[in-house]
Amino acid sequence: MTEIDATDAVRSAGDPEPSSPSTTESPMRDVIIIGAGLSGIDCAYRLREQNPDADYLILERRPRMGGTWDLFRYPGVRSDSDIFSLSYPFEPWRKPGALAEGEDIRKYIEHTAHKYGIAEQIRFERHVLTADWDSSTDTWTLGVEVGEGADKRTETYRCRFLLFATGYYDYDQPYTPRFAGADDFTGQIIHPQHWPEDLDYRGKRVVVIGSGATAVSLIPNIADDAAHVTMLQRSPSYIFSSKQKAYLAPALKKLLPPAAAHRAIRLRYATQTAAIVHLTHRFPKLGRKLIRANVAANLPDDYPVDVHFNPTYNPWDQRMCMVPDADLFHGITEGSIEMVTDHIDRFDETGVRLTSGRHLDADIIVTATGLQLLGFGGTRLRIDGDEVKPHDRFVFKSHLLEDVPNLAWSVGYTNASWTLRADMTARSVATLVKYMRENGYTHAYPHLGSEPMTAQPLWDLKAGYVERSPDALPKSGTHGHWKVRHNYYRDALDHRISKIDDSMVFGRI
Repeated sequence: MTEIDATDAVRSAGDPEPSSPSTTESPMRDVIIIGAGLSGIDCAYRLREQNPDADYLILERRPRMGGTWDLFRYPGVRSDSDIFSLSYPFEPWRKPGALAEGEDIRKYIEHTAHKYGIAEQIRFERHVLTADWDSSTDTWTLGVEVGEGADKRTETYRCRFLLFATGYYDYDQPYTPRFAGADDFTGQIIHPQHWPEDLDYRGKRVVVIGSGATAVSLIPNIADDAAHVTMLQRSPSYIFSSKQKAYLAPALKKLLPPAAAHRAIRLRYATQTAAIVHLTHRFPKLGRKLIRANVAANLPDDYPVDVHFNPTYNPWDQRMCMVPDADLFHGITEGSIEMVTDHIDRFDETGVRLTSGRHLDADIIVTATGLQLLGFGGTRLRIDGDEVKPHDRFVFKSHLLEDVPNLAWSVGYTNASWTLRADMTARSVATLVKYMRENGYTHAYPHLGSEPMTAQPLWDLKAGYVERSPDALPKSGTHGHWKVRHNYYRDALDHRISKIDDSMVFGRI
């Protein structure tokens, strides 16, 4: 077939004319990865592991790598799952402690990218706006925005396989409810996703609205310097204290070579998390008792635990909030942190007025109110000019989209470390690319066929950010590889035994 010039494909999609001096075109690549965070670097490593001669590129919107761990810079930002299973299987995590600080994770990602020669394949400050598939050439054409203002220009990239490692939420717009009277407040209103580097909270009264992972990691880290910190929640979340000091990990590091020790430690933590999730799902009443006992053991005897730490939902219906060495509970006990469970009536000049009639004085209000879901980084997908709406498509093997050729999406677990599934995805995509190249296939996609399939949400969480954006992500089926599970060990088994051509369509132009 005659190959269509990439600039023609871009022009037909309504992007800038190719004659514009502000538009440049990049050479064809075998694979383009969008995103240089934890998943993107993992994908690049696994791709080169199985396809050492593959010509690939990583396009990253931000000026440096790290993804989530570069975006969030509020005090205390850290992992909300153990770092040993969050880290890469192929690159040991060398610091102590089960929960890691955000900046340490970012440096680890950066170190890994440089160590394995991935960093030189990254192009920073590239915002991928459109991705167009052309069936006559079996290629993707990407419309990419570079720079801002008068320096803004567009670039065109082409590839045979496209992999999104963009996460699942909007980097630009976090979720912030509209609070009555917000304009009347004379202090500062801050969202953790856009934390100002020069924010001075020393000696000030801070009200943090929220009860999720962001709130519980932020609050203990500002409580020492602030005059007083109030954690204001509409309803309680499950919060569990995790000991930072590891005993098995140091012993294994002494006995085994670094790579073997890392594998063993990673397996231990992944197994532990899976066992806890399974136990609490199967026996929710027991799970409640165990979590409550953990909280009560770290608070004064007369503290109203059931008022502030007794959620209406069962354990793991939402993601669990982990706190290192009970730091949040220690702050409550010492009086530097106060828990308030109530509803907001409105903001006023000096703070927050609650529906109970109480007033919370504040100099700073932090709206740790959550994320806004956004699939595929907001990139507009089209196949031969027809727009693809991800929420209309089923997901296959948790990373391929129904009837969308040569495209994968890396997304982690909701009840375990992100990287456990992200790495599985990276290896699966690398295997698929290798199979296609060895057999001369130029396109591949999963096809459901004529069998009807009931749709269900991609994630089984009852979290607010999931429920308020039902159309942001693709949908899961109810059986087979079309069902998105949140069970690492069942997925790992399927990953080993499933056939690469199961429900897949392969072809050549």
